[in-house]
Amino acid sequence: MGNKFSKIGFILAAAGSAVGLGNIWKFPYIVGEYGGGAFVLLYLAAILFIGLSAFIAESFLGKISESNAVTAFEKMTSTRFKESTLGTIEEKSSTASPLWKYAGFMVLSGLVILSFYSVVLGWIINYIFISFSSLSTDVKVAEETFSSLISEDIFKQIFFHTLVALTVVWIVLKGIKDGIEKANLVLMPLLGVILLGLFVYAISLDSFSEAVKFMFVPDWSKIDEHALLAALGQAFFTLSVGVGTILTYSAALPKEANVVKSSILVTIIDTGIAIIAGLTIFAFLFEAGAESSGGPGLVFISLPLIFAKWGIIGQIISISFFVALAFAGITSAVSMIEPILLYFIERLDYSRKKAVLVCGSIFYVGGLIALLSMSKDYGEYLTFFGKNAFDWMDFVTSSITLPLGGILICLFLGFVVDKELIKSHFLKSSTERIFNIWYATIRYVVPTAVSILMLNKLGLF
Repeated sequence: MGNKFSKIGFILAAAGSAVGLGNIWKFPYIVGEYGGGAFVLLYLAAILFIGLSAFIAESFLGKISESNAVTAFEKMTSTRFKESTLGTIEEKSSTASPLWKYAGFMVLSGLVILSFYSVVLGWIINYIFISFSSLSTDVKVAEETFSSLISEDIFKQIFFHTLVALTVVWIVLKGIKDGIEKANLVLMPLLGVILLGLFVYAISLDSFSEAVKFMFVPDWSKIDEHALLAALGQAFFTLSVGVGTILTYSAALPKEANVVKSSILVTIIDTGIAIIAGLTIFAFLFEAGAESSGGPGLVFISLPLIFAKWGIIGQIISISFFVALAFAGITSAVSMIEPILLYFIERLDYSRKKAVLVCGSIFYVGGLIALLSMSKDYGEYLTFFGKNAFDWMDFVTSSITLPLGGILICLFLGFVVDKELIKSHFLKSSTERIFNIWYATIRYVVPTAVSILMLNKLGLF
């Protein structure tokens, strides 16, 4: 691949992919639902043993193959790679099933996710504009504002969805180095500055000590099997494993890049932002005397209501908060389309422009279907088996394709790819004991845990 990341560019791009709405929106409300500190400890353990292990596995697959996701599996099932002592690559016939090559089509998930993700990003941008004008101080009005946006304001949603789609297309048209890397070099530091500013303000509130206690003093009475699965799911999905993004980004790494070290740094950034966001949001909630368990409506109903009561300071905080969400969302959105773009470019011989236009059109139309499926006028025509199109897109990707993608990557690296090749790369930055633990984890622990998660989401466990 001629279009390579710099080392810092890869870390910021991978962190941009991992850091999204799940960190700043979903993580705090899940922590709130499961009682705080005990859930956070479970989440951190799941990140270490499940999320990080799977992230390293996908990174190695991309780094070793230096190919798009589909080609990576094909390449490494047609030949078994083994690195010689001279640093050259020897090849031996592989006994792996040729069916493994189809695992690479996990990249199709990115277009489906991006379809409804773009709609949610549109809601966030809408709230940036609302924050400049007036936020509701009444719970009922705040709920009606959000409900009206989803079910009635079709043209407003289309406008903001179009704005998001054009932004994503504009960034990826420029390629990995000039588009994705440069966008993350700007947006990720800005996201960090905004979150840090909100965090510093949160520290000044009397409620901050209560937020710290809630986040870090465990209450095990709130923990059950549902909390365990929620912690596992959040740890797995927050790092963008299973969609082919990390594989694709890793394929564009320079040869001297340290995959393990980069993976650890990305995980630290991702987890750190989630923790900071949680502390900040809970400080805001507790300062206003609100409940910690705001649920999915936390961002669009509970927080704007609190900000509205704080006058001009609240307005500034609201604008900053939604801008931070938008930045996090855009960096994730850009990462979702790149894996399928690379397939079109490398395998179908499309130019980047043609690939972007085709893939951009697909997710844009998918987004229109998603937003129309929630409207009063068209919802009944786009609802099947009790779920509208938006919910089906979310369900299929989060419950089937992403967990399945993560399972296949770990099994492939653990049972198909030559162990000594992986080990030689791993030992450049770690010990043999750590390698053995990680290798056993991706072979047995991650596939088992994520399979349980997938079965639970499907209602089969």
